Amino acid sequence: MKTLVLFYSTYGHVWKLAEAIAEGAREVAGNEVLVKRVPETLPKEVLDKTGATGAQQAFAHVPVVTPDELKDYDAILFGTPTRYGNLCGQMQSFMDSTGGLWATGALVGKVGGAFVSTATQHGGQEETLRNFHTELLHHGFVIVGLPYAWQGQMGHEVVTGGTPYGASTVAGGQGERQPSANELEGARFQGRHTAEIAKKVSGK
Repeated sequence: MKTLVLFYSTYGHVWKLAEAIAEGAREVAGNEVLVKRVPETLPKEVLDKTGATGAQQAFAHVPVVTPDELKDYDAILFGTPTRYGNLCGQMQSFMDSTGGLWATGALVGKVGGAFVSTATQHGGQEETLRNFHTELLHHGFVIVGLPYAWQGQMGHEVVTGGTPYGASTVAGGQGERQPSANELEGARFQGRHTAEIAKKVSGK
């Protein structure tokens, strides 16, 4: 069985969630897990002005995905920052490039899910995840979220991400907050849970 953890990250928050997702998915026996990123669409001068260039060096070694290879995986988890309750432009551009896969039904029956980063606790985490689910449903994915079996999303003592629709983190307005231990544990849970379901669905 093969699982892909695919992400776009501006300052590294979504990448850190992606790594935790992959850790959880690797706990499922017989599961080959790869982490990849979608192509950048912003010019370097824009990335330089926003301070993203330096941050992205931390995961510059992660290979860039091509749309056609999605059909090779049994499970795919997609990570994105939010943009006004929707996918970021880079991830949306990549999803828009998968029309050929949609036309042939290449992804029908695969298991999928999403995870997200927002600047604030109420910055559109659940809306972004549900919008991503809509796109996955058009491709025929069997969608897996982050069930309440993971109790880390039940607390209210501290600010934390984690929703029944998928793992999440709160990055802060300037990207100053890093994913917490609780948020990373939620990501690991989602990765493991998704891989377990994919194994049952694929029969591998």
